[in-house]
Amino acid sequence: MEQILANTKFGDPTSDKKPLIISGPCSAETEEQTLATMQALAKTGKVDVLRAGIWKPRTRPGSFEGIGTKGLPWLQKAKELTGLPVTVEVATAKQVEDALHFGVDILWIGARTTVNPFSVQDIADALKGVDVPVLIKNPINPDLELWIGAVERIQKAGIKKVGLIHRGFSSYGNTEYRNAPMWHLAIELKRRHPELPMICDPSHISGRRDILQAVSQEAIDLDYDGLMVETHVDPDAAWSDAKQQITPEKFAELLDGIVWRREHTDRNEFNSALDKLRAQINQIDDEIMLLLGNRMKIAEKIGAYKKENNITILQTNRWNEILERNITKGDKLGLSKDFILKYFDAVHLESINRQNKVMNEQ
Repeated sequence: MEQILANTKFGDPTSDKKPLIISGPCSAETEEQTLATMQALAKTGKVDVLRAGIWKPRTRPGSFEGIGTKGLPWLQKAKELTGLPVTVEVATAKQVEDALHFGVDILWIGARTTVNPFSVQDIADALKGVDVPVLIKNPINPDLELWIGAVERIQKAGIKKVGLIHRGFSSYGNTEYRNAPMWHLAIELKRRHPELPMICDPSHISGRRDILQAVSQEAIDLDYDGLMVETHVDPDAAWSDAKQQITPEKFAELLDGIVWRREHTDRNEFNSALDKLRAQINQIDDEIMLLLGNRMKIAEKIGAYKKENNITILQTNRWNEILERNITKGDKLGLSKDFILKYFDAVHLESINRQNKVMNEQ
């Protein structure tokens, strides 16, 4: 395992080594399905680490919650047959103990666990004295401090190799993604901690196969250090997350279709860095446009309410409150008062136009 990781960016995200590629089924369902998927992945020659969910924390009871500890020997066998290291998600101290007992090489902490500091601390306590790499997924909600806190807890347990997995954030009303990428949050964490490898999980961001390629490419364009993609020998028959899994063969095609960019190219270093920063700006702009679109939809609902209750469009006191609040907030963020006024004047005018249209529709 050490040699495999040494050839990737896991050990040094600032290097030009190849990205770390992790793949395997969302869930280990049967020994046959697990081994078939992992052997097919190994044959592609494109995977560094094999993954499978053994314990599956689900939002509601009644759905498949993982095969449990009895699936760990299947991963052990896959490791013996392919020569590749394996990784699983752990959420309790007992799961850490079981995974390590069966020779799991890398552990990852899932989004539902990262959100709970008590659970992370239990895992950290179970890892004391152990030398094993640990990957930490972002919490379900967009909270960088929770994510960083989980990293700090694991590092304080003595774990030297810690990495991050960006799997997107829950976003009410989001229709394009299963979990909104909110790239700017992952970028900000990477800015604060450039020493931590950042791996993208496009499967959980996408939630469906047709945009996996695009999300994976965006991550690579943003200089992520690897990908974790869910694969299955028969995705449509998968017991969990069927819509976002692809076959090992399709996974190989996905990797072949990615334009693998490097920070240092034949162009001078300045232009290379500039391209990466522009890509980050493009992602943030896309998210701003999405949020503005959502804001205007709410403005239209307000217009409909005002129409029904014969209320004027312009509410001066409310508008002054908005300006004062955002001028204060903008100042703390280093934004000038002049910029805030011009920006919100434009937003306010568009909102008024939307409400006016709603109120005067026949």
